[in-house]
Amino acid sequence: MNTVTLSRTVDAPPETVRDAMRDVEPFVRSSGFDEVAVDGETVRVANDVGIASIELTLELVDDPDADLAYEQREGIFESMRTAYVVTPTADGSGVTATTAFALDVALVGDFLDATVIERQRRTELSAQFDWLEDRCGSDARGEGST
Repeated sequence: MNTVTLSRTVDAPPETVRDAMRDVEPFVRSSGFDEVAVDGETVRVANDVGIASIELTLELVDDPDADLAYEQREGIFESMRTAYVVTPTADGSGVTATTAFALDVALVGDFLDATVIERQRRTELSAQFDWLEDRCGSDARGEGST
């Protein structure tokens, strides 16, 4: 199992950050996916990674240790789960995102390996943190976002 973990401090109260993450479609879209569709607890994403196109069907799952979590139901991974945890800090909120995945070698083959997936996932999570900073910074100042 491979794991990618990123953390960042967001200058906003934890509940503001959690509320932003619960707005699942724009939060997931902020990672840079080419396509995002949310239908209830199901999230479908598509993204071009290198010469390969990745399509995943994710399901939001209850996790008492996470503020937001989802698992792959269909896609290129043998298994894939991402969990986001928000904790209060002196400067606002600490946000930690962890993606654990196992590649389905038969589906991935020579096009992608764990290193490419890890690099791509770090880029996606970093973009989501940027979005949280932008959105929550505006919300925390009372300006909101549309």
